[in-house]
Amino acid sequence: MSNLLTGVHAPQNEADLEDLLTTPTPGTIDAAARLDGDLLLLGAGGKMGPSLARLAKRSIDAAGVPYRVICVSRFASGDLASRLRGHGIETIAADLLAPAQLRALPDTPNVVYLAGFKFGASGAPHHTWAMNCYLPAIVADRFRTARIVALSTGNVYPLVPVESGGATEQTPTAPIGEYAQSCLGRERMFEYMAESRGTRSVLIRLNYATDLRYGVLLDIAQHVASGDPVDLTMGWLNTIWQGDANSVVLRSFQLCNAPPDVLNVTGPELISIRDAATRFAELLDRPVTFTGSEAGSAFLSNAGRCHALFGLPAVPADMLIEWTSQWVKASLPTLGKPTHFETRDGRY
Repeated sequence: MSNLLTGVHAPQNEADLEDLLTTPTPGTIDAAARLDGDLLLLGAGGKMGPSLARLAKRSIDAAGVPYRVICVSRFASGDLASRLRGHGIETIAADLLAPAQLRALPDTPNVVYLAGFKFGASGAPHHTWAMNCYLPAIVADRFRTARIVALSTGNVYPLVPVESGGATEQTPTAPIGEYAQSCLGRERMFEYMAESRGTRSVLIRLNYATDLRYGVLLDIAQHVASGDPVDLTMGWLNTIWQGDANSVVLRSFQLCNAPPDVLNVTGPELISIRDAATRFAELLDRPVTFTGSEAGSAFLSNAGRCHALFGLPAVPADMLIEWTSQWVKASLPTLGKPTHFETRDGRY
């Protein structure tokens, strides 16, 4: 990943953004060549799936190998499926919780598991547990002979002291709230299926990916731009450019094992929300106000192992802040999905 995008201009529109998110690197091209077969993305209709699918397809093409990229989602509107097919990606509309539809999916040697449920989780706990715990179990059973890169979350860790530098993969899990508890349940199901079925997987504990259309930095910038106070209670955060997160996911098949490997994925910076908001105020030429005060703990992850394996992210935090400010200043499209980064009680 190491600083390949240094000097690149900020994306000017969604087409620029999509191109930047999905540009292959030597690391992703090498990973594509090593897939040894087709790639299936389950739950590909969410925030990460479309750009990850295009990165995989472009990397496979650059590697000169004949593997297919197949995206599975409900694809309720059909527009996303059409766009993906326009990039040479196959699509299957399916409800993964429907047994017959899950069984009908093609067998592939490589699976990325992206399905999950977060926002609204506190109002529909039964659906949260079905999506985040039951579904991983039946998917890991269905694809027991494949390698599975499974997206998890840094929320399985407890709030940690800021001075600790973040939870490592060795930090004991202690999830707060039903969403985070169900995500730990997801991990436990992959562990169980590794023991009982031999399913090989790696659990990607992702902490705040940022695409200029969503992410914690966008949330902060929008508060500043609209004149709303920025909540400092969760005073510190990690984040990583979505393109860098995509790269790690594609390159993580080498880590799949039984029992599952675990990998924290985020940027190296410990970002002060106060400092980030102040910088946005400068870039947007807006005043900034605050509410609350910084607690001594936060949801923080240490991704040192990831950086040792794959290099530092290509887009550092200060560049992400500048890009985000330009995106907001130009009133470019966003997904309208706030991260609720300030939440400390686990209720989303």
